[in-house]
Amino acid sequence: MPRSSATRRKLLVGTAKFTWTTLWKTMISELAPQSPDGEYVRPAPQRGSGARWPANKPMVAGRYHVYVGNPCPWCHRVSITLALRGLDGAVGLTRLANDPERASRGGWCFDDSAPDPLVGAADLKAVYDAVTPGGAYEGRCTAPLLVDLQDGEIISNESADIIRMLNEFDEPAGSSAATVDLYPAELAAAIDETNAWTYELVNNGVYRCGFATQQAAYEAAERDVHAGLRRCEEALAGSRFLCGSRVSEADVRLLPTVVRFDGVYAPFFRCGRYQVRSDYPRLQRWCGEMLRLTGPGLFDLDDARRGYYTDLFPLNPGGIVPAGPSPADLGWPSGGEAVAERDESAFARKRVAVEAAE
Repeated sequence: MPRSSATRRKLLVGTAKFTWTTLWKTMISELAPQSPDGEYVRPAPQRGSGARWPANKPMVAGRYHVYVGNPCPWCHRVSITLALRGLDGAVGLTRLANDPERASRGGWCFDDSAPDPLVGAADLKAVYDAVTPGGAYEGRCTAPLLVDLQDGEIISNESADIIRMLNEFDEPAGSSAATVDLYPAELAAAIDETNAWTYELVNNGVYRCGFATQQAAYEAAERDVHAGLRRCEEALAGSRFLCGSRVSEADVRLLPTVVRFDGVYAPFFRCGRYQVRSDYPRLQRWCGEMLRLTGPGLFDLDDARRGYYTDLFPLNPGGIVPAGPSPADLGWPSGGEAVAERDESAFARKRVAVEAAE
């Protein structure tokens, strides 16, 4: 007996849905490792020296270099740290291009306007190869990456370690030098505690939303994200910054997620039930102040949005990139509003004693 058109449609839809869902889960599992319950499980970092500057590496200007990419929030932490600590001239920085079709692995490559200073590599995989004995690196080619140009060695590709190490980096500048301290001893415990919950609930929480493959896993992650943002809002009720009256590493680690939230994570990772610009006024105030302190040019929202929507193909197979919101829509300070001389009351200082050369 011939099937009715309704039955054929039902079979067609069911088959298409099953096929697409199976392919989607396969692609997601390759992109983002999953638990059996459909939760995103972030891979462990590949290389790191711990959160201390290596004792065998003298703090010499021009010897060390970091590779960062604009869309990546973990890279953004590093560029913020360099900017706040005034290390732009002491530690080199190359902004990578985000182009998976040109890169042999990992998506990061070099444009002619920002070539590789180590070996003139075409992509970041070639840099990893160059600093690997035998010349064949097998791990994940991630950024940020901190290298020693002189010895041709990786120091770290773990962002949390890199920013902590860069807080120790104090190039001698005379008999003594006063430098910004993002991890003052008296705030260390509070910073570590804040880092732990902001990472779990917010920084990694948005990725747990976006890469979840089962409904329950997504719903748990989405609740965590907004529990974390509410907790940030509460912390800022009686405080200029997350851990007090001065900028700390905790602010550095949170900012990259907040500046991407309304423009990328809320729509793309499906965690936009509430948004920063409309539902978290203290966080919105804090974000504007942080952007003024870090200065213009560190982050391009439109470029980041293109990166997320075009590179994470399983989440957006059509490749359509939303038109906004723009920085102006989000109420960010314009480049002209960024303070030329930052508010020094926002920073803790440490003095670095330097013995005169014999």
